[in-house]
Amino acid sequence: MTANVQPGGEPTARQANGVPPDSAPDSGPSGTKTLIALSAAVFGYALMQTVVVPALRLLERELDTTPTWSAWILSAFLLSSAVLTPLLGRLGDLYGKRQVMIAVLIAYAVGMVAASASQNIGQLIAARVIQGAALSVVPLSMAILREALPRERLPFAMGLVSGIVGAGAGAGLVIGGLLADYLSWRYLFVLGALLAVISLLLVLRWVRASRHTATGGLDIPGAVLLGLSLVAVLLALTQGPSWGWTSVPVLGLFVLGVLLFAALMAVERRKSDALIDVSELTDRPMTVTHLAALLFGAASYFFYLGMPLFAQQQPSSGGVGFGASVTMAGLLMLPGMLAIIPASMAVGRIATAYGPRWPLAGGFVLFTVGSVLLASAHAAEWEHLVFYAIVGAGSGLIMGALPKLIADIVPLTRTGTANGINNIARTGGSVIGSQLAAAVMASSVVSRAAGVPDSAFTTLFWLGAIAAVLGVVISPLAVRRAAATTAPNAPQPAEQELQR
Repeated sequence: MTANVQPGGEPTARQANGVPPDSAPDSGPSGTKTLIALSAAVFGYALMQTVVVPALRLLERELDTTPTWSAWILSAFLLSSAVLTPLLGRLGDLYGKRQVMIAVLIAYAVGMVAASASQNIGQLIAARVIQGAALSVVPLSMAILREALPRERLPFAMGLVSGIVGAGAGAGLVIGGLLADYLSWRYLFVLGALLAVISLLLVLRWVRASRHTATGGLDIPGAVLLGLSLVAVLLALTQGPSWGWTSVPVLGLFVLGVLLFAALMAVERRKSDALIDVSELTDRPMTVTHLAALLFGAASYFFYLGMPLFAQQQPSSGGVGFGASVTMAGLLMLPGMLAIIPASMAVGRIATAYGPRWPLAGGFVLFTVGSVLLASAHAAEWEHLVFYAIVGAGSGLIMGALPKLIADIVPLTRTGTANGINNIARTGGSVIGSQLAAAVMASSVVSRAAGVPDSAFTTLFWLGAIAAVLGVVISPLAVRRAAATTAPNAPQPAEQELQR
């Protein structure tokens, strides 16, 4: 086999990153069409992640169920996403990202159709479990982009797709409100099915089959242990408010989750084709990148749940709330959601100009500033519009920086798996944030008539600021010192090692 070398005899950066020598990436129209298809798939997932949030009370009423069961409309989706994402990401690395994405989009469409036809809460929750597979389109898209685009276009493309995840989640709040206010909740899932079918057709036409796959097989023991440990911990987090955080079942689930994870690490250390690369988890930049995703997931949900509820409350004697409709509550967050996309797309330029650590750190700084401003002043609608736009810009930088940092750390053949684990960390943070928000709200309410007091919303916004400050502190550790001090066009660490 002929080595892939530069004119001077050194291995190329693409070989250092795990790309075989005959792999010229797509550019021009085909690469652009691939980006369009992946953006459509990611938008469909992101939209449906939050589109049910404004309709939860309506669903509770229409399906004649309790708040505890209606909460599982969100929790079942998050649990399923966390369990299935690393497994599907690994399947993509092994057998082809395009094939796995096609299967996921088909399952997603089926789950949407089933949800739209649900007659009771049990059927709807089961459909949401099927829909949870769709989170894997995000890491699969990142892996496909690394194959389909040249290196100079990759930061922009990854930033765009990451921004669409955040903007789509925000659009879900607005669109969900419109459909809930003027049509039926079933149209939420009809829309989801339509988007899934459109995405499927685009992927079938414009995404090429993978040319680079990982070696080894599917790690079934690792997948089972990871799934069970995640279910135990996330179930404890979702049921903590209703069962009691110090109750035996909740504490037992936490302990079980830790024991299962310890068993997972012991098993994975001895496997050559492990689902979880233990060396990646113990590598400081990778660990910090996952921790940053967890903090961001938690901080985001303080605002996703707190701001719409504040806007929808009828103004009390203390002046809390705007008496807004579900639709208007979503529109107040729209500038922040729109700010995510341009901020994410700017990550590549910022990293090139100032270094790879600054997009993540700068994103958390902006998130902190917006959170502090909202905690200090949120009684007027313009404050929600302007201050949350700052939070949105910070969110965009964070979301664009995370997959870029992962792409700098792992070889191409582990991109899907590594991004899948990062998305799990963010999902886990989302569960933590949503449950902390629910606990703050529940502990603050004196009576149903009085509603949620202003102190509860202030606490939520301060919690968002605290999580973001922690993100600022750890962000510099997400980049190796050598990489952070290297000139933008200099070889990456892996290439430098090969050139010695």
